[in-house]
Amino acid sequence: MYKLKLDYFDFHGGRGEVPRLILSIGGIPFEDNRIPVSEWPSVRDNAPLSALPVLHVDGEAITQSNAINRFTGRLAKLYPEDALQALRCDEIMDAVEDVITKVVVTFFIADEEEKKAAREKLADGAIKTYLVYLQTLLAKNSDDFFVENRLTIADLKVFTWTRSLRAGVLDYIPDTIVETVAPRLVEHCDRIAADPGVVAWYDAH
Repeated sequence: MYKLKLDYFDFHGGRGEVPRLILSIGGIPFEDNRIPVSEWPSVRDNAPLSALPVLHVDGEAITQSNAINRFTGRLAKLYPEDALQALRCDEIMDAVEDVITKVVVTFFIADEEEKKAAREKLADGAIKTYLVYLQTLLAKNSDDFFVENRLTIADLKVFTWTRSLRAGVLDYIPDTIVETVAPRLVEHCDRIAADPGVVAWYDAH
């Protein structure tokens, strides 16, 4: 078994939450190295590409969140072995990554009115588009899970995103947007939140 250490910020949600959940659900030991946001500027240059998450595998630092998700997903048997099902899983994860990247850009807008306008545009544009598309993919498969009618890393990737949206962590983006635009994703989010492995992770953290 590999010796694993995951570097990510000391909060729930975000790109590092998915591998935390994957490893926990899979019962795979790892060091959950949580970096306070206030300390990030002093350690940023030590991270590959100056970004998180970073997964250390037997001491080797690996970056890119979806690559980390696939690797840990294979270890936890939460990533499809069938090539087509894996492709579908990757499509979903990359779609979520696309829209997250669009939102992250707004974090660096200093002017509050400009940020408000940018996020309202996203809420009515890209976020809505991606939510509708993901709901369509969910319904196409089973309405319960995105791929193979079972929990996979695709479900966890969507779950962490919709969970954050519903929590209202982003100013100027309504916390009702998932319910309004893609109600089946609310049901999906609640279903994943009730998974015993997910419950155990949040109970412990």
